[in-house]
Amino acid sequence: MHIHDAQQQWTVEPGWLNTASFGLPPRSAFEALQAALNDWQVGRTSWEGWAASVSVARTRYAAIIGVEESDVAVGAQVSQMLAPVAAAVPDGSTVLVPDIEFTSAVFPWAVHTDRGITVRTAPVVTFAEHIDESIDVVCFSIVQSATGEIMNYHAITEAARSANALVVVDATQACGWYPFDGRQADVVVNSAYKWLLAPRGTGFVYLAPELRERLKPIMAGWFAGEDTHDTFYGLPLRLARNARAFDLSPAWHPWVGTGPALQVVQDVGVEAINRHNVRLANRFLTGLGYPPGASAIVTVSIPGAQDRLAAAGVKAAVRDGRVRASFHLYTTDHDVDLALNALTGTVPRTVFRPDTPD
Repeated sequence: MHIHDAQQQWTVEPGWLNTASFGLPPRSAFEALQAALNDWQVGRTSWEGWAASVSVARTRYAAIIGVEESDVAVGAQVSQMLAPVAAAVPDGSTVLVPDIEFTSAVFPWAVHTDRGITVRTAPVVTFAEHIDESIDVVCFSIVQSATGEIMNYHAITEAARSANALVVVDATQACGWYPFDGRQADVVVNSAYKWLLAPRGTGFVYLAPELRERLKPIMAGWFAGEDTHDTFYGLPLRLARNARAFDLSPAWHPWVGTGPALQVVQDVGVEAINRHNVRLANRFLTGLGYPPGASAIVTVSIPGAQDRLAAAGVKAAVRDGRVRASFHLYTTDHDVDLALNALTGTVPRTVFRPDTPD
């Protein structure tokens, strides 16, 4: 699907540049969610159809990051999905995280300091250089929430393999616009409500098969059963034989909207979304006199920027004293120019243009 055709799925108020906080649902996802809520309100259906939407979303997510569906578990939040992994790390282990990493990928390790777990930090740019035999786990976001910096996924995973360290990746700010091979990591965790355009409360975690043998599904419940219709009550323990053993019982309605949202991402393709997003990010950067970059998330330091953007109806975030703007499938040139006009008083005639159109 072409970007222009996909954009017909949205009717967005001008100036939404805040997908790094939360994404906006395509019409297909919103309508599926509304239909489920209407059915719930009047008792028109049973829960089985809502639960089946989890399988649809799992299949689509696995395809997006290039892993086997049987290696993907579902959950709600990054910290919750990382909990079994952190609990399995041996006493006295050392975990390396970026110095600006979002806390959901830091606190799950830090709570284990009582058993000798040490959490070290390193700068984003030189992160791979800090990986050696003293490191047992590396945990990092491919794209950093605070700055939009893209970490060197390949170099980090190579260094971790050389050091025999576990590779844990948070793809929440990357998956849906930044192409990467999930199989390079041992764990890939993702909240779907940002770049995957889903309702908040759905998430995925890829668990490599060889790693799962070392993990305990500490939140096991009926939905983690081999046959969920046969695990409503009692013993014996009968968990799924694949990553589904780590499934969290789903909040049904958000999952109904997640499958259709992921379908739009699949239909357009992550490579095409990447070109579109980065082009608009660079239109914004070059319009402000900054050099172009490679990220869909950019930060700029302009005095009074937050107030100027708000007065123009532009929605962006502020992180660490800098304006953070993020650009996605539904963002248009008009949205970018609205922000540029708010920040500079005019839209520059010369803006960044890609060699390849969307």
